[in-house]
Amino acid sequence: MGERGGPIQDVPQTAAPTAERPSTRSLRRTGLLVTLILGGLTATPPLAMDMYLPALPEVTRSLHAPAATVQLTLTACLAGMALGQLVVGPMSDRWGRRRPLLAGLAVYVVATALCALAPTVEFLVAFRLAQGLAGAAAIVIARAVVRDLYDGVAMARFFSTLMLISGVAPIVAPLIGGQVLRLTDWRGVFVVLTVVGTLLAALVWRKLPETLAPEDRHGGGVGEALRAMRGLLADRAFTGYTLAGGFAFAALFAYIAASPFVIQEIYGASPQTFSLLFGLNSVGLVVVGQINGKVLVGRVSLDRVLGTGLAVVILAATALLLMSLDVFGEAGLVPVAAALFVLMSAMGVTLPNTQALALLRTKHAAGSASALLGTSSFLIGAVASPLVGIAGEDTAVPMAVVQLAAALVALGCFMGMCRPWNRRTDAEGAES
Repeated sequence: MGERGGPIQDVPQTAAPTAERPSTRSLRRTGLLVTLILGGLTATPPLAMDMYLPALPEVTRSLHAPAATVQLTLTACLAGMALGQLVVGPMSDRWGRRRPLLAGLAVYVVATALCALAPTVEFLVAFRLAQGLAGAAAIVIARAVVRDLYDGVAMARFFSTLMLISGVAPIVAPLIGGQVLRLTDWRGVFVVLTVVGTLLAALVWRKLPETLAPEDRHGGGVGEALRAMRGLLADRAFTGYTLAGGFAFAALFAYIAASPFVIQEIYGASPQTFSLLFGLNSVGLVVVGQINGKVLVGRVSLDRVLGTGLAVVILAATALLLMSLDVFGEAGLVPVAAALFVLMSAMGVTLPNTQALALLRTKHAAGSASALLGTSSFLIGAVASPLVGIAGEDTAVPMAVVQLAAALVALGCFMGMCRPWNRRTDAEGAES
């Protein structure tokens, strides 16, 4: 692949799209409708996980399971989303975006309903795995649709705009979860998720047409999909951005998995207070994401913004570790919440820019590229989940250690493999 962002040579090339290109232009013109639908699809992971977060301590009591085992319900969902993307991504390159997406949403709804009926924590882990496997279709195909419709600066900006829509989910989800727990138990959370999944599937069925023209599809089977992925991974910079995004997501997921216990069990906050703090952190992520898309993209190198974001994450994680070790004396909820807010806000420039910079390096096989991006993030995040609970519920040190280690590895992958000082990898360079 060329250093300026051209197509990877190992990925099969296809003829320029013709028959469905007018519908693609019309989809761009619908603007708000496409953004809302894709935002709803990318909101699937935070809805599936964040609405459930305030209920984690209750699940441990209801199912008589230790906290580390209950956290495996998050790990199972993440692992399912990671593995499912490897299957659905290449499928969408072969059969188009619409059919695999609708099939995945249908199974997701059924699996979510079964979670509400789980009699033991073991059944809940299994149903969460199925929920993640099916929900992967929404994540991977949403990114592939963005790559079908946009390129260059427009794609980078759209990812940031998408974060505004999908960012509402982690703000609203724990708030809704906290209020649902006022009316019912944790099973009611999954009932609400089932209804939301059903409505999203109906919206996709009615309003989202196919975005991948037949002549752009890959007719090969598993072998061609594997060759496409091998070609993507052979590009050092693509792999570097993929790993950097994956480890940054691990730092984020360490917060998602551990914060219900850290905020509620260690610092004594109520589920409603935790939900408010979680929502505030999500607001920071969304606001910074909008600054990234509206102000920085097109004016500042995406590599430079990404490097700055990773540096801020490292600083925030370092502060959390020092406070967890009582280096500055016993820290209260306010300084810990402030450090978490800074860390989450920095994700607003880290996550969308790793995705945009990676996808800029491939126009063809966008489904496979999206699958690799998503799979790496969710697999690495799934590993982070049990690590944050390894020392029990009485210390925040494991959370801070995992966050700091993940952020340092992300920065190392970015600097060592992408070598931003030696190449133009911003959107403008990819377009030229």
